[in-house]
Amino acid sequence: MTRRDNTPLAPGATIGILGGGQLARMLAQAASRIGLNCHVFAPDADACAFDVVKRATIAAYDDRDALSDFANDCDVITYEFENVPSQTASFLAQNSLVLPDPRVLATTQDRLIEKEFVDSLGIATAPYAAVSDAPQLFEAVRKVGLPAILKTRRFGYDGKGQHKIDVGGDPGAAWRAVNGAACILEGFVPFEREVSVVVARGRDGSLQSFDVTENEHRDHILKVSRVPAGIPDAIAAEAIRIAESIATAFDYVGVLAVEMFVLREGTAHRVLVNEIAPRVHNSGHWTIDGCSVSQFEQHIRAIAGWPLAVPVRLGRVEMVNLIGAEAADYGRWLTVPGASVHIYGKGDPVPGRKMGHVTRVQVD
Repeated sequence: MTRRDNTPLAPGATIGILGGGQLARMLAQAASRIGLNCHVFAPDADACAFDVVKRATIAAYDDRDALSDFANDCDVITYEFENVPSQTASFLAQNSLVLPDPRVLATTQDRLIEKEFVDSLGIATAPYAAVSDAPQLFEAVRKVGLPAILKTRRFGYDGKGQHKIDVGGDPGAAWRAVNGAACILEGFVPFEREVSVVVARGRDGSLQSFDVTENEHRDHILKVSRVPAGIPDAIAAEAIRIAESIATAFDYVGVLAVEMFVLREGTAHRVLVNEIAPRVHNSGHWTIDGCSVSQFEQHIRAIAGWPLAVPVRLGRVEMVNLIGAEAADYGRWLTVPGASVHIYGKGDPVPGRKMGHVTRVQVD
């Protein structure tokens, strides 16, 4: 059943998803709504996406026999998170259509390569320097200055693999904390707000962006997203332009999120790119209830070769993540006007883990 051409999928076709977390779960729910089936491949037997899909494979990402069987059941393959091994996606792409292109993973899985890619497009980022050993860290501190954040180049999310070095702080302690992993040192940016843009790009190169989202983090984990962001229209337009230019430069197919910092300089503002997420994104969850099309359906449309929808926001929207034990208190949201509750089916609450979210829509 595998294909490598660009023929649009018809209802009844099967989309393969690498990864079985809440993003895969919501992708599968969106696909089902428009008549497409999903087959999820994940190594964890208790993956929450398995509850909502037609077929599932439980196997390691390097199990080539299982991957081949999975590919033979799918018309197109995608992934729910950027830490799927790039070798897995590349292996599948030898005989199957994998979207977004696995080459995107090779860029976005390494913070240094990602920063260099953004720089090559003439797009501003925070100052940074590569760090591969302790002497190089001290040289990076001289170059970038303090305060700064030491970040592992790979496998960092929700604040993991990050250590701030304050003015007068000990770079050596930060280096020991990362256990000698390859890193970048990133200058601390005195931002006014954190925002993100979720953009979809179709197989035909068409682009559709959702409204700029303002994000609030607590303990390095996204807690609240609000739309529209409290920024000038010109800055919102610039943020969307940047996200769309990154998607185009990647020759991307699917949904991509670009996280940015908004800085105030006197009476003016500007934006810096922080990170790229080559997938549907937590800050785009508001689109399920607060927009005419969700980021998840938009991703499915893109990889299926369908036309992208024009997203229309339905009002002022706030999305609140339910983290750890907060999900057990979901009942208090059930009678709140304009609120929609989403529980991910992950079992018992785990501290620091995203267990669900609530979206509140206030019609303008």
